[in-house]
Amino acid sequence: MIFVTLEHILTHISFSIISVVILIQLMTFFVHEIPGLSDSSEKGMIVTFLSITGLLVIRWIYSGHFPLSNLYESLMFLSWSFAIIHMIPKIWNHKNKNYLSAITTPSAIFTQAFATSGLSTEMHQSSILVPALRSHWLMMHVSMMLLSYAALLVGSLFSIALLVITFRKNIKIFVENQNLLIGSSFFDQMEYLNINENINVLENTSFSSFKNYYKYQLIERLDYWSSRVISIGFTFLTIGILSGAVWANEAWGSYWNWDPKETWAFITWTIYAIYSHTRTTKNWQGVNSAIVASIGFLIIWICYFGVNLLGIGLHSYGSFILS
Repeated sequence: MIFVTLEHILTHISFSIISVVILIQLMTFFVHEIPGLSDSSEKGMIVTFLSITGLLVIRWIYSGHFPLSNLYESLMFLSWSFAIIHMIPKIWNHKNKNYLSAITTPSAIFTQAFATSGLSTEMHQSSILVPALRSHWLMMHVSMMLLSYAALLVGSLFSIALLVITFRKNIKIFVENQNLLIGSSFFDQMEYLNINENINVLENTSFSSFKNYYKYQLIERLDYWSSRVISIGFTFLTIGILSGAVWANEAWGSYWNWDPKETWAFITWTIYAIYSHTRTTKNWQGVNSAIVASIGFLIIWICYFGVNLLGIGLHSYGSFILS
């Protein structure tokens, strides 16, 4: 009973603190950056990470197995993984860490919110492991897969942000070119006759150049973070699939069974292998590789939730309870 009470307390603490962190980040984004609030945000994420860690450890103690046996536990572990990724720049003392926190913090809170509020109460309960899961490979395989999902999702979101900014910029340039082709209006012509014409043109040109340079820098940073985080996730995914194949051979007598989960995991690996290849080809870097990563974003959710929604196959543990 005491373990369940502690688990509920830690769940509420982690969710409350990460909600405050989101509010702080919104204030920083819409108003201006306040050093004190920024430090509080970082400390809040550390407390959230420790709270989720304590929650998982408590479930591990009273259940007697690593807490990755159902969908609720996997979602909490996924939220914990987002918190881990959030702290990577802090560990490396990397600058521009706000770019990463803008993705990891909302991801962590949405994942935890769905786990605590979107699933039925029965799914929150720790259950006895089925025979196939009673193996030391459980920790290795499932943890690597979920860590890879977290990293790949974060990296793909950076790529999606890159595409949004790039396409908005291209649309704006297209519209401006069309306006120039159509011709300026009477009021536009009068503006050019203004005595301050040269000053206005210089100011507008300077401001436009500054905006374009800022957008270029932002796109470069998004591309940088996307490639770095996805490379980490792809490594975890490869380890997870290989360890899963070894485990499958021990449990079912075959390294690969083309189970729905295995098939979609292979598709996910293929997509991000293509992404890794595009990063080595100069002409395919940037927008083209970001498109591949965006496709991977959708594939991951199909791989993660698809089997749980259908409740079929050898990996249908912890599927949604359907009425």
